[in-house]
Amino acid sequence: MKTSQPRVMEWANSTFQPRFEHGDQAQAAPLCGTDDGSKLGAGFGRLTKASFEWTVKYDEIILVLEGEVTAITQTATLRAGRLDTIWLPAGTHVTYQAEDALIFYAIQPADWAQPDGVQG
Repeated sequence: MKTSQPRVMEWANSTFQPRFEHGDQAQAAPLCGTDDGSKLGAGFGRLTKASFEWTVKYDEIILVLEGEVTAITQTATLRAGRLDTIWLPAGTHVTYQAEDALIFYAIQPADWAQPDGVQG
């Protein structure tokens, strides 16, 4: 797959879409990923009255831009406010909680959902 060209992605053009089965609680506006030929996936997320479980299948870092996010893992309860980050390594079972938060996320590998792990 060909790598896309460098670009600016304007906040005003961000389009949030429901995320998986938790679309009523989590919406994402992807910025880069497999469509760009990248191993890195990144974007903005909105969490609204959110409380759902997930097993992270990628390394993930979350930067809280607005609100507060709680990530409950097997070993800790991680609370992050504005400009704080949460680091979750692949394989972490987590419960995400947030009343109303805007986040930036980055994940690697971006192709984690591909059954064969091959981008394309």
